[in-house]
Parts: sequence; C-alpha cells; structure tokens
Amino acid sequence: MATGQADFNKALEIGRPPNVARIFPNSKALIVSGKIIDVALAAKGKAMTMAANGRNSMVIRGALQAAQKANAALIIEIARSEGGANAYCPVNFWNIARHVDAFCNELGITIPVAVHADHYGIKKEEDITPAKIELPTLFEAGITSIAIDASHMPDDKNLLANIALNPFIPKWAGLETEVGEIKGALGLSSVADAQFLIQGLNAHDIHPNWIALNNGTTHGIEASGQGIQVELTAEIHHSLEPYGVNGAQHGTSGNSSERLRQIAATTNTTKANVATALQMISWGLEVNDYGNASLDDNGDFIKVKGEGVTDEMWQAMTSYADEQGWKGGNYKKLNLPFENKLLGQPIEIRERMAKRVEDFVYHMLVDVLNAENTADLAIEAILKANSYEPVIDRQRIEDPAEWTEEKIIERAKTLDTDKGPEGDFSD
Repeated sequence: MATGQADFNKALEIGRPPNVARIFPNSKALIVSGKIIDVALAAKGKAMTMAANGRNSMVIRGALQAAQKANAALIIEIARSEGGANAYCPVNFWNIARHVDAFCNELGITIPVAVHADHYGIKKEEDITPAKIELPTLFEAGITSIAIDASHMPDDKNLLANIALNPFIPKWAGLETEVGEIKGALGLSSVADAQFLIQGLNAHDIHPNWIALNNGTTHGIEASGQGIQVELTAEIHHSLEPYGVNGAQHGTSGNSSERLRQIAATTNTTKANVATALQMISWGLEVNDYGNASLDDNGDFIKVKGEGVTDEMWQAMTSYADEQGWKGGNYKKLNLPFENKLLGQPIEIRERMAKRVEDFVYHMLVDVLNAENTADLAIEAILKANSYEPVIDRQRIEDPAEWTEEKIIERAKTLDTDKGPEGDFSD
C-alpha cells in the first residue's frame, strides 16, 4: 500500500537510528539503518536498489532526486579508499551523512536513505586495533551501515577480523561482509568459502544483511562487458539461504542492463553498488549502457557538449590530470582538488550535473533494478517494528563450540580456494 504523510511522520519519529536522531534532532530527512533498506528490497522480491557512491555533491543530489521520483529506498555510500583517512574525495566517512541530511531537507526528499561506509578495508591483522578506535567515530558521524572488507586476507583471518570488529558496530546498523577479493574472473568466490564465512559469523551470533562476492567483476572502468557470473552468484546465494543473508553486487559499472536484470531476477541480491559511472556522468562524459565512459581513438574520455561541467572546466581537469600523470580510472582523484571549483560554478551548471545523474539513476532504479516503490515497503518495515531496527528472523544455527579461533584456523586449511593474484579493491 502507498504510505501517506501520517505514516511518513511516524516513521520519521521512530525510524531514525539513535545516532542520526542525536546529530540531526530537527531534521525531516528519513535516514535509516541499512537493515531497513535490505528488508524493503527483499520484501518486493527480485529487486535491488542502488548503493550510489557519493564521490561529489552533485552525485548525491542527483541520486536522491532520482530515488524520490522513483519512490525507491536508496543507499548513499562512500568507500574507505574514497572517503577514509587518506581520502581522494571531498565526501568522506565523517561528512557524508551531513551531505545526505542537508540535501534531503533542502530538496524535500522523503524516501528512506541509508548511509553506508563501504569497503572498510582490513588488509592485515595490524589494521584491526586502530579500526577499533576509528569505527565508533563513523557511527558518531551518522553512518548507518557498514561493509567490513577483509576479503583479501586468508579465509580464517577474514572471518576472525569480522568477529573481532563486530562489537564496535551497533546492533541496529546494516552489515555487509565480503569473501573473495574483487578482481574479475580470477580467484572467484565459491560456495565453500562463502559458507565458511557466513557459518562462522552465525556461530558468533553475527548476522550480516549482505555478502559481497568475487563473482567475476572488477571496480572502476571495465575493458569489456564479460562481467558478473550470474549462475555462480545464484548458486552461492542459494547455499546461504538458511542464514538469511542477501547479496551486495560490487562493480556494477561495466555490466549491461540485461545482466543486471538477470541478477535481480535470479539471485538474492538487494544492493547494487555504482561508483565510477556516476562520477563520469556528473562530469558530462559519454557513457555506454554498461556505465563505462567511452573513449576516443586516442584513448581519451569523450566530453558531451552542453552536459556536466563546462568545456573550460573539463580542460582544466584534464590538464591537471596530465600534470599528475593520471589516466583512466585514476581520474577519480580529480574529485578532491576540483570539488570547490565545481561548487563555484553557476547554478545552472551544478544543476545540469545533478540532473544528468538523476536521469541515469532513475532509469536504473525503475527499468533495471526493479526498485520502484520500495520506499513504501521500507516505511512499512519501520511501522511494523515500531522501531529503527526491523523485525528479522535470523537465528544462530551453528554451534559456537565448533567455531573457536583454533577450530576456525583448522577448518580454513580444508578449503580449496584460489584467491588468484592481487586485484583492485580500492573502490
């Protein structure tokens, strides 16, 4: 059923997590836990919503306006490499919720939005101790969902890192975990290593909303459309159904709309990350159906006249990139030095940047991901629970005595998994 103003007001009163209510006491923005978004998409079925990487202000504005138009629940996110302590984007872990809240209030956005810290990377065991200090600061700043990504470590260390950091994540927050470092067709995830991670977490009473797989995709700019292995994804998701975990699809750029429709229709994916495509679209670059920026005969990006930034600004951006030796995917590093320059452009330029993102995201939400009208389902989940934490029936199945640290290490030795050569997990 469609929700009305009274339902929205009630959801606003009870549906915002404690950190959001504390930081934004007078806000009319319905910033919710990632759990609420996951529940809403699962309730619709054969649907996933976009997790839009907000690398710049115009991307966030455009994505929010698209979701409002589509009446779709939405996730706005930033990854640790993009917005952590060594950020290359102006939007970061500590200000992204403030961007979302401000834009929602300014633009009259009433759809539920989760704010997700993506790829909180743990690359080695020594990263765990400082993470215990930093993680609480993210939630103090308004984050409502997080992905702990220790996937490029061995399976036992990945699982143990997730267990060690879980006490520093609020129980109400959305939670994503990852197995199989993202890097395309090499070192693909398997049923065995995905079950190892989820079963081990379950034994410790940890119930992620999402698992991200290496299912044949990469981050950033793709060289081809070979992309995601849908059958593998479906097989792994089916094996995990007793544990109630859904899928998070990373590296969505570089996969055709038809393949993304197949993922929504045949797997348990509810979250689809889009990053590079939105950045390129906001700048006014030509992109294909895969979300890839097109290249000319010289291997340079193609700027669409009258779209995105001005031709003069694009010349300044490309000249700066040339000076830094940045090509291709490294153009992402332009976000930080050019954000204030873009904010200093005339309003019609800023608005056309956001509008181009809006049009792309709306098409994806409605015509590809099947996320239309999931905003109502998210609000219904809040009202049903009478809380910011939805009712989810996920029980402990595994015996904790069989998943001690010692037994985890021994179990991992029996896994026949090939992580392959190191890949690109930076976004």
